[in-house]
Amino acid sequence: MPKATANRPRLLPWSENGKRVYLHAGDPKGIISRLADEMEEAQLGAGREVLGAARTLLDDPDASRPELRFTATRLTECLFDALRIAESRGERLADDEDEGEAEDR
Repeated sequence: MPKATANRPRLLPWSENGKRVYLHAGDPKGIISRLADEMEEAQLGAGREVLGAARTLLDDPDASRPELRFTATRLTECLFDALRIAESRGERLADDEDEGEAEDR
């Protein structure tokens, strides 16, 4: 798990009124960081479950249109969550690399 750094606020895996939420003074072991880590893991776990169910449904030639639409909606939600997590972790990895380069100088 990438560690939070002071260089950049951490994008959190939830929103407030549809807007992104950031943790500005990030203690990587703090309660908000731990909660975010736990929520990211739960979101990724849900994504794995939805993906498994979607594969099963897509293998069923008798799947109904409402079932397929429901599954597509859930997959879209899970993809949104996974992309947000990837963005957040990518930013933290970039910060870690920048710090490593600065220490090497």
